[in-house]
Amino acid sequence: MPNNRVDVLVASYLEPALVEKIARCDSRVRVTYAPELLPRPRWRSDHVGVPRELTVAEHDRWTSMLQTAEVMFDFDWRHPDRTLEQSPKLEWVQATSAGVGETIERFGLSYAPLTVTTASGVHADPLAEFALAGILHFTRGLPHLINDRQNRTWRKQSAPELAGSHAVILGPGKIGTRTAELLRHFSVTSTGVARNPRTDSAPFDIMTTIDQFPEHLPHADILVVSCALTGSTRGLIGRRQLDALPHGAVVVNLGRGPIIDEDALADGLSSGRLGGAVLDVTSTEPLDDDSPLWTAQNVILSPHSAANVPSENAKIVDLFIANLERHLSGDRLINEFDFDAGY
Repeated sequence: MPNNRVDVLVASYLEPALVEKIARCDSRVRVTYAPELLPRPRWRSDHVGVPRELTVAEHDRWTSMLQTAEVMFDFDWRHPDRTLEQSPKLEWVQATSAGVGETIERFGLSYAPLTVTTASGVHADPLAEFALAGILHFTRGLPHLINDRQNRTWRKQSAPELAGSHAVILGPGKIGTRTAELLRHFSVTSTGVARNPRTDSAPFDIMTTIDQFPEHLPHADILVVSCALTGSTRGLIGRRQLDALPHGAVVVNLGRGPIIDEDALADGLSSGRLGGAVLDVTSTEPLDDDSPLWTAQNVILSPHSAANVPSENAKIVDLFIANLERHLSGDRLINEFDFDAGY
């Protein structure tokens, strides 16, 4: 909508300075922000928060804001499943996460007459750092050192080095690419597995596609899952794929839990055939109380929070402002969600 005024509703908590930054980005942008009506953040850059008990008047006030919004920063926290009904002027939602396919489906917005942009790229650095920390933890034998210290055992031993290893990274997007870049600093080569063929492989040493993926598994000292959850990736890493990995391989999941068969993963870890698992996501969140992943000694488990860093809001706002400028100019937005592909 070139040259027109745009009403922006901020629908999850932002620091006041960031809201002001959005308001100042263009004179045509009119921002509505009422933090007293939004869930209370539990930490900086928390986009879910603790829901508030609103009065009838406060509910009416929030409903009125939704009705005039043309652009929203994040989805409505009360009734996201009624987005189109309660926001008839809404054209575009800037999501605060990279993987929004499940969210859009849950909210009933699949193929809605609505543009959704993701926060793809914002979380690449912290997630890649989390992956690297876990990989080093298992590769350099830190669990054995921790166990020996707890048992007051002074035992000299050796451990493999990370240098010279090979990683297969399923999903060479921004997170997977950043992970490959960090691993390269440790002399780790990598294979990127994409949905479609790519001519440029950098920073990966090899680029392949999902149909050729199985033949690369026997060479994967490290398997990193960083792709979106779609119909074609759900259950993609099953028992056969995990059994194809070399003995002692480390499995990292930065994508979504259902991409990996969790029972098969737990079996591989308990038998010692897999060297470790570094998980930011699980099939069920929160993890089921009876899951063996709680007690496995060779698992690093994050409650889907490895990307939570204090700088997250500022990065998403910078992306949002860049997209606002494009929206006002009638240009294609950055990180537009592809309803057909599911990411």
